[in-house]
Amino acid sequence: MKRTIPLLIVIILGFLFVAYVFIPHKVSADFYDWYMKWIKVIGPFAVVLGVGSLIMVHTSKIKRKAPNWGYSMVTIVALVITTLTGFIWGIQEGTPFMWIFKNFNVPMGATMFSLLAFYIASAAYKAFRARSVEATVLLIAAIIVMLGRVSIGQAITHWIPDATEWILNVPNLAAKRGIGLGVGLGMTATSLKIILGIERSYLGGGK
Repeated sequence: MKRTIPLLIVIILGFLFVAYVFIPHKVSADFYDWYMKWIKVIGPFAVVLGVGSLIMVHTSKIKRKAPNWGYSMVTIVALVITTLTGFIWGIQEGTPFMWIFKNFNVPMGATMFSLLAFYIASAAYKAFRARSVEATVLLIAAIIVMLGRVSIGQAITHWIPDATEWILNVPNLAAKRGIGLGVGLGMTATSLKIILGIERSYLGGGK
């Protein structure tokens, strides 16, 4: 029953949402409105569950003195301080909560993206080495696009920015659309497998 009931809920709701999208009827619209109201009610319980899971995982690491358990301590302390400041002073501009957000969260997010830039540069260096015809074409296209996005490219010749726009709007856009179609088909196939009960890994415990 622990697996059957959740599976029935997913199957029934899946078909109901498919009906809501493809059958423009008042009944399906009312069902969607009713569901969204329940989402607002269930949402806070999901937050409580997530916070509880976070605390359990990190307190367990602290008790076991697992590798890098100090980071778990920092996570718990930051969670408590941020939550208390939000409840006591609110989350408006000028409150301690916003000060924490702007001076801790935003710089850490910028740091993560800057590290990601180095990984992208490393991957680009490996991909752009002209060891084949495809890699050579990729290298040339990348050089043209990079030059076309800075003022030096316009200073060299106006053909470089024009070529950049053509590369972005024709072959690049075609590739993006192809990837988008593939992602959409994959999402559709996965959704159908979940709705029909074929894919059950989200229930846990294997098949």
